[in-house]
Amino acid sequence: MKTALRVLNDLVSEKVIKDYAIGGAMGAMFYMEAITTIDLDVFVLFNDDHNLLPLQPIYDALKARGYAPDEHERECVNISGTPVQFLPAYSPLLAEALSNAKPFDYEGIPAKVLQAEYLAAICVQTGRMKDRLRVQMFLSSEGFDKAKFEAILDKFGMAKEKSQWLQ
Repeated sequence: MKTALRVLNDLVSEKVIKDYAIGGAMGAMFYMEAITTIDLDVFVLFNDDHNLLPLQPIYDALKARGYAPDEHERECVNISGTPVQFLPAYSPLLAEALSNAKPFDYEGIPAKVLQAEYLAAICVQTGRMKDRLRVQMFLSSEGFDKAKFEAILDKFGMAKEKSQWLQ
């Protein structure tokens, strides 16, 4: 994963992308016990909001470095053994989550990770069964700010989901 993080930081430095933050199960692992996952979900902000193929500059930059789509996981790019899936920050919740991402040090490599409360809110918004389990794990993890999580849910119109998921 170290090489993948170095490449992500390079993409920002080279202005291929405006910013990134780790999400999904890998992002959750920065806050609680390990969760089985095969890829690194990376939410990205772009420099050009009018590009109809926003991921293409990323794929072009990675191809120039010798990285190609993973043959087993087509939506991922294999960066030195780490399958990386690039996801646009396609909603106001994701855009805010990315703008509030926390800096972390991963074995000497700087990385940005979505905050736990935003990761949990994204789980609620996504609504899959595995996300329910992840939300319960967040709620029981040390340092998780339940009031902040609930405020995020309220802000992004998930009051109904809040009552269902916090039972």
